Amino acid sequence: MSSASKARVQQLSEQLAVPRQDPGKFEDIPKIPRIAGDSTGPRLKGKVIIVTGTNSPIGIGRAAAHLFAQNGAKAVFLCDLNTQHLETHKRELNSLYPDVAIHPQKVDVGEEADVEGVVNLALEKYGRLDVFYANGGISITTERVLDGSAEKFMQTMKTNALSVFLAVKHGARGMLVTSDEKPYPSGSILGTASVAGLRSNAGATDYSASKAAVISVMQTSSYQLAGTGIRCNAICPGIIETGMTIKVYEAARAKGSERKIGQLNPLMRGGLSDEVARVALFLASDEASYVNGQAIPVCGGLSAGHPFVPGKLA
Repeated sequence: MSSASKARVQQLSEQLAVPRQDPGKFEDIPKIPRIAGDSTGPRLKGKVIIVTGTNSPIGIGRAAAHLFAQNGAKAVFLCDLNTQHLETHKRELNSLYPDVAIHPQKVDVGEEADVEGVVNLALEKYGRLDVFYANGGISITTERVLDGSAEKFMQTMKTNALSVFLAVKHGARGMLVTSDEKPYPSGSILGTASVAGLRSNAGATDYSASKAAVISVMQTSSYQLAGTGIRCNAICPGIIETGMTIKVYEAARAKGSERKIGQLNPLMRGGLSDEVARVALFLASDEASYVNGQAIPVCGGLSAGHPFVPGKLA
């Protein structure tokens, strides 16, 4: 090996130089892969939390629910329209954090009655709501705008953008409820946006528009809830291995080109759901008490520059 090659190898980050270990399984689903160590501080002690988009075993919602439970939440509502894995997630969380109440709920995030219903359920059971993480979303097309469908565009907007509006509307209503246990209104509402909502060339037109809307809803809502102690922030992931992107990862692995995923960002790798969930944990907690109305990228640095790949969606 030449001295230049050796120097290059020595400069590689641990994530690029060392193969990621298999985290093992819980029953028939994989455990959550992680890069950072355990998060052990009780940052959410006594909080009642709703998370949408939690069904996927490799999704951001499941990873966030684990961190929320590990950090002392009183109750976590696991919400998704697809409920295939929710009971499995409940059993796993119960085995790890037996003091946390876990409530699987079938919720269509684009239907107001469903969102209103889960907020009402949290209030009925616990008399409070502290965190609403609106993470549910879809990506259903890679078509150019010339070939796009108005029906698919509106379907994406309903699931990705209207859902966040509903989360703010009903989540904030729940967070305004006070009691002896919670004498003042307060709370944290989070929405999963995307770098596609910040810059072009990171997603199809409908997906990008919906994620830009998420950012706008959260920023506008932070002002409309002024003085209530309710914070609204958007998280903007880059290329993360989730149920939505798994086909990209599987195809790359089949071709032996997985290391090319994320090569446009300065960390030169894709991200894990847990890495996004760590930011959600911070924003949900009182440690982020002065962070409000922000769109925070978790993208390995992709949004810091202006990459362009000919032939990709702009």
